[in-house]
Amino acid sequence: MEGQRANAEDELILSSLPRERGWAIPDLFLFQEFWCPSILIKEVNIFQKQFQAKESDIFVASFPKSGTTWLKAITFSIVNRQRFSSIDNHPLLTSNPHQLVPAVEFMYRGDVHCPTTEPRVFGTHTPFPSLPNSIIDQSNCYWKESMAKPSKVLFLKYEDLKEDVNFEVKKIADFLGFPFTQEEENKEVIESIIKLCSFEKMKDSEVNKSGIIYQFLEKKYFFGKGETRDWVNYFSPSMIEKLSKIMEEKFGGSGLSFMI
Repeated sequence: MEGQRANAEDELILSSLPRERGWAIPDLFLFQEFWCPSILIKEVNIFQKQFQAKESDIFVASFPKSGTTWLKAITFSIVNRQRFSSIDNHPLLTSNPHQLVPAVEFMYRGDVHCPTTEPRVFGTHTPFPSLPNSIIDQSNCYWKESMAKPSKVLFLKYEDLKEDVNFEVKKIADFLGFPFTQEEENKEVIESIIKLCSFEKMKDSEVNKSGIIYQFLEKKYFFGKGETRDWVNYFSPSMIEKLSKIMEEKFGGSGLSFMI
């Protein structure tokens, strides 16, 4: 009965929301002021009500298809480099980054487990206003708060990681409270992490060539081309012009710059 009631409530919520046709997923719904796949709305609702954040928690918060897999791998490797000092038997060789850094929204499905070691590292695509209060109380997010509270929020760009990954990895480690020692730098630990987490290394790994996670996502689709500005190959001039106007309207005066 409880399951039937919950399903009925989910259907009622969906029926009340504006709907648009999706891309990789058939339908998107305007839920809490962001476009959300129907399969995520239930998870986000549970996540909001039940998740309790800890001061030491780390969240890789990102927009889909913006380098999430790469950043999860880098973050996991930095935080756990003492536990897994040998690159030859590193968990990234046997597990997808999304399994090692689980999407916090999916932890209540039964097939995704909460990390047991601290600091706990999670991933999320949920916009800041829809995060549970326990996370919001720990820190405020996104671009403006990264300037106001640099000890709580680190704002990264995919293009910056591609341009100087060594510098950005060191910056991430410093921010997380796991800075590299001079001895580690001399032993080229940073370079080892960069190589382990490289697009080519992860894409060619057997563990990422097949299989499904989160019950419906094929691992191989987490790896595209690993390039910047590839979108220009898919946008027409009129689409680029429209996007430029939208970006200026939404982000003009924010201090953010975009390569359009």
